Amino acid sequence: MVTMLWWGAIWARVEHSLWVIPTLRLGEKLASTNPPTGKVCVIVPAHNEDSVIASLIRSLVSETYQEMRVVLVLDRCTDNTALLARAEIAGDIRFEVFEIDVCPADWSGKVHALHTAVTRSRGAEDAEFLIFADADTLFSPGCIAAALALRHHRNLDLLSLLSTLTYDTWFERVVQLAAAFELMQQYPLTEANALVDRQAFANGQFMLFKRDAYDAVGGHAAVRNALLEDLALARLVAANRLVAGVFVAAGLFHCRMYADWQEFRRGWKRIYIEAACRNIRALSLSAWRVRWLGTILPTWTFLAGTAGALIIAHSARIGWAMLGLSMLALLSWAAALIRLTMVARAPIWTAVLHIVGAWLTANVLDEAASDLRSRKPTSWGGREYDFHADEA
Repeated sequence: MVTMLWWGAIWARVEHSLWVIPTLRLGEKLASTNPPTGKVCVIVPAHNEDSVIASLIRSLVSETYQEMRVVLVLDRCTDNTALLARAEIAGDIRFEVFEIDVCPADWSGKVHALHTAVTRSRGAEDAEFLIFADADTLFSPGCIAAALALRHHRNLDLLSLLSTLTYDTWFERVVQLAAAFELMQQYPLTEANALVDRQAFANGQFMLFKRDAYDAVGGHAAVRNALLEDLALARLVAANRLVAGVFVAAGLFHCRMYADWQEFRRGWKRIYIEAACRNIRALSLSAWRVRWLGTILPTWTFLAGTAGALIIAHSARIGWAMLGLSMLALLSWAAALIRLTMVARAPIWTAVLHIVGAWLTANVLDEAASDLRSRKPTSWGGREYDFHADEA
């Protein structure tokens, strides 16, 4: 019964979110009838991204928005990122490359790189809009125009996108949707887009700012030591009573977040720690909830249905009742997960893997709590960061 109620509520919440919150496809339609204008600067930080930088640049070269400039800020790279980037740009005057050799001790690496690009690049100098995007992302042609049109339609100071993720590796197929779903449980889209009592949230893979709004909150200098600058900036936007929105990219903006399982675990631990405001108890409770509702209860429900089928011959009434309730609960579970995979544009067959993905996600949450408890530092973007836990 708990399984049926929980996953039925999840399915209803997904449908409600899709009903009240548009995707970037609405922006695409708006841009086709009323093309947006205004100078845009796309700023991309990169630390040792030679495996993805060429693909990103190719996607930006193909962008159809005319008033676009791109700044690639290469942060203490020790690989071939700079060489590959310049080769791919091939003299395109819309692109500008900055190379940074040192990061000050009181700044996080990515934040310092972005601040440097905003304050020193020609592209950002007179830009009316700033787009901050990660190096492992891909822009579909028309993505920028769609984002600008949707921003104008909703009268937003900050627009952020939930990218369409890749599902090629085993951990992307098994764990990624469960990991992302848990983050959305903590920061529901309906609350992130609310006009009153909004829960501040943004995704640093794609953040579109009006320049005056960015300056009003103090820019990246105001969050200089933040490990998740997107959440920190979103909270400043909310504190300054500016308007923000978060939308599903719906195939117009893609991202491959992590290259291997170890990086996946480290990355999601970092995300969960900051999303929970470094609260050990909150992380542990999330791990317990994910494990029970995502893995243990669906497993028990399946076993109860199997038991019901086996005892029908001996006690038909009890057996059919157990089987019927179990089937309804499993249908609720499957319907909610299939809908989630469709929204995420993941292969539908991966829905059944959620029972494993939820368990592994809970393990990541437990590891995040353990790292905080022991003050285990994390290495990210060429620097090591020491987490200070909040035990409350």
